Amino acid sequence: MPSAQTNEILNKLQPNMKKGDLKKIAKEIKKNHALAMDLWSTENFEARLLSVLIMDKKLLTQELIDTLIEDISSLGDTEKNYISEWLLANQLMKDKKTKELLETWEQNPSPTLRRLFWYYQARLRWTGQTPPENTNHLLEALENSFATEEPEVQWAMNFTAGQIGVFDPTHRDQCIKLGEKVGLYKDEIVPKNCTPNYLPEFIRIEVAKKK
Repeated sequence: MPSAQTNEILNKLQPNMKKGDLKKIAKEIKKNHALAMDLWSTENFEARLLSVLIMDKKLLTQELIDTLIEDISSLGDTEKNYISEWLLANQLMKDKKTKELLETWEQNPSPTLRRLFWYYQARLRWTGQTPPENTNHLLEALENSFATEEPEVQWAMNFTAGQIGVFDPTHRDQCIKLGEKVGLYKDEIVPKNCTPNYLPEFIRIEVAKKK
């Protein structure tokens, strides 16, 4: 049974709440891991997003992360990816211990954790942080397994290859050729003013924006 405090918070939450509104509530609550776990247990989407914001990152062990990922495994891709990326951005990337865990997930049995491994590599480059010296390893892994990975992981691998191609001119041609060889998203219909996911076009457009 949710606690009285959890029920009080649930009454404040609305479907499709803005991220900023959730962060305001989290700021009022401050860090509260027990409350975070209680909110998470309600299975309410907004409550889980709020839960992530007030977790104690020092308590995010591999065992607990595995449990959280298992809890969202039955959700549709949109909600599952949203929650897992929210966890990545708001907790996993903010502590040395969890960043070290992230680096071990490349071959994890969970496709969601493999997806987070690759999305993390992309975010390091996209957000201007100094990426680890693993670009050659990532490119080798992309050459070997990109075409056969689970679709949800492929998206993050594709995004990582795109960021390498955009921010690392020495590997740009290799990333473009990889996209041409695999052909992922080549036939995707892209809304007007949106950047295509197809690697050769993504890289060309994003590089042009930087000039």
